[in-house]
Amino acid sequence: MHALQTQSLNLSYGDHLIVRNLNLQIPQGKITVFVGRNGCGKSTLLRSLARLLKPRDGSVLLDGQDIIKLPTKEVAKKMAILPQGPIAPEGLTVFQLVKQGRYPHQNWLQQWSEEDEQIVNKALEETQMKPFAERPVDSLSGGQRQRAWIAMVLAQDTNIILLDEPTTYLDVSHQVEVLDLLYELNQKEQRTIVMVLHDVNLASRYAHHMVAIHEGTVYKQGKPEEIISRDMIRTVFGMECEITADPIFGTPMCIPHGKGRKLKNNKTIKALV
Repeated sequence: MHALQTQSLNLSYGDHLIVRNLNLQIPQGKITVFVGRNGCGKSTLLRSLARLLKPRDGSVLLDGQDIIKLPTKEVAKKMAILPQGPIAPEGLTVFQLVKQGRYPHQNWLQQWSEEDEQIVNKALEETQMKPFAERPVDSLSGGQRQRAWIAMVLAQDTNIILLDEPTTYLDVSHQVEVLDLLYELNQKEQRTIVMVLHDVNLASRYAHHMVAIHEGTVYKQGKPEEIISRDMIRTVFGMECEITADPIFGTPMCIPHGKGRKLKNNKTIKALV
C-alpha cells in the first residue's frame, strides 16, 4: 500500500524543468529517504508532495486522490511538512510553537480543547521537550530547536511526515539524536516518514526505502542494500567510492575516494575501548 505516489509528474520553476515524468511510490508506515546531488530535485519533489508546489503536468496522489483537488485542511490533517531551516518568531516559546500544530484541527466553532492540550503535551514528551516548554525557541541549541519543530509537526497528528534535510547545520551527535527520534516514532506509531538527507551513510542506516534521484528523475529506488553500489554513487553523485558494510548496523557504507592523509605503512587504527 502506498500513502503517497506520483504519476508522470513534471515540476518546474518558470520554464526550467526540475523534475520530469516521475513515477514514485512511498511505502506506507516506512521511512523513505531521498538522496542525490544538490540541485537534482529532491527538495522540489518534497515540496510538491506537500502541495506547496503545483505540478506542471502529472499528479501527486494522497490516499489515491489528486492532492491539488483536496481541501487544504484535509491535507493538513493527513500530512505535515517540516521545511529546511525553519525560523520561529523572536520570543516564541516552545509550547507556543508546538500548539501551532493544532491549527488545522480548529475552526471558529471548535477552538482550543482539552484534547488539543493532551496532544501537545504528548508531542513535547515524545521529543523530550517538556522541560523546555516555556523557553524561547531562539534560546535553544540546534538539536533542541529541531526537536521543538518536530514536536510541532507531531502535534499536527498526521500519519505522514515530510522533512527537508532535518539534520542540516547540526553536529554529528545532534544529527543522530534527531534521526533516532524519527526512527522511534516510526517504530512505535508506524508513521510514514519521508526525508531528504545529504549523508548517504546515515540515509542507509535509517531508511527502509531509499530513492536515488538523478537529473530530475528516479535513478533507483528500493532498500538501501539493494540500490547502494559503486555504480549508483558514480552516476548519482559523480564520485568514485568503495562500498562496505557498516561495522555496527551492517547497512551499506560509502567510503569516498579522494585526497587525504594516509598512515605510513597502511597501519590500521584500532578503536580504544
